[in-house]
Amino acid sequence: MHNYTVTLKSPLPHHAPPSHPIFSLPLNPRQFVLPLSPQKAGGSIYHNPVFICKGTQVSVPSHGSASLGPSNGNGAAVHDWKVRSVGIENIDVATLGNLCVDIVLNVPKLPPRSREASFAYMQELSKSPPDKKYWEAGGNCNMAIAAARLGLHCATIGHVGDEIYGQFLLDVLREEGISMVGMSEDGDIVDSSNASYETLLCWVLVDPFQRHGFCSRADFCKDPAFSWMSKLTEEVKMAIKQSKILFCNGYGFDELSPALIMLALDYAVEVGTSVFFDPGPRGKSLLTGTPEEQQALSHLLKMSDVLLLTSDEAESLTGIGNPILAGQELLKNGIRTKWVIIKMGSRGSILVTMSSISCAPAFK
Repeated sequence: MHNYTVTLKSPLPHHAPPSHPIFSLPLNPRQFVLPLSPQKAGGSIYHNPVFICKGTQVSVPSHGSASLGPSNGNGAAVHDWKVRSVGIENIDVATLGNLCVDIVLNVPKLPPRSREASFAYMQELSKSPPDKKYWEAGGNCNMAIAAARLGLHCATIGHVGDEIYGQFLLDVLREEGISMVGMSEDGDIVDSSNASYETLLCWVLVDPFQRHGFCSRADFCKDPAFSWMSKLTEEVKMAIKQSKILFCNGYGFDELSPALIMLALDYAVEVGTSVFFDPGPRGKSLLTGTPEEQQALSHLLKMSDVLLLTSDEAESLTGIGNPILAGQELLKNGIRTKWVIIKMGSRGSILVTMSSISCAPAFK
């Protein structure tokens, strides 16, 4: 076993408060020890050592794009940071869209597979609100809540309706100390009786065998749920500008138009806010979606500072099964991309930069 020590630098601007535990690790360059197990043959070491991360063995490519020596800084450039104090308090992480209420129900059987039957099943469920004990904050609320519980100042940017589900989400976010920045303009006429303005619900259905099914009105709409939104308000721009990170995920496309998502991305780039993008399972469908969706996905993959994907998602977007090679392909195709993080479930995760590879074990 050979241990190689590398230095990783954060893709974030150097402005995170040191009191926040999540930032205390990457913002000051730290040394990570990579356990590499090169196989020997006749006293020599193969050029493709095996990378081991808690039981995961992945062949490390030998073409030099992931050198295992000290970082030379090329793979993790950082932005200059100027303290911004205009209007609102600085935000560590802001999430974009994908604010929904998950309603988790045990059902005797999962909904039928046909589109028409599934829609009728959901309509039947929606006739009367189930008990609040089955409600959970879903979507990007999970990201914001997790970050807030680590001590970060978080904000959610999106839309919730003026009904019981929207009030529930606002109450949860308030209890967690998370700011909410609405995306509708003051002049917008928001008709609370119109389904297009209602909080997005996701029905999470669990059968007796613990198999899960999911359905929401976004599954049955040709356009995004909130397609009536077409531009960034000044309040939204201010929130993005005051944020260190703008976190986006693929499910944001269920609510927001590709054009609006690209506007938010381009504005974040313009004002120096780091963009983290997790395409999730939607990445695969976006890859073969409308021309607008394909363009927006490509733009996010190229212009984000950090990409977060499972190994399956990385393979679906690159066609490469080896997670390290897939990560390097995403880095190579990116314009601003500095980190690619490949999530591998119980086997931990792999961090790939232009100058290094590292890994972290999974939480129990």
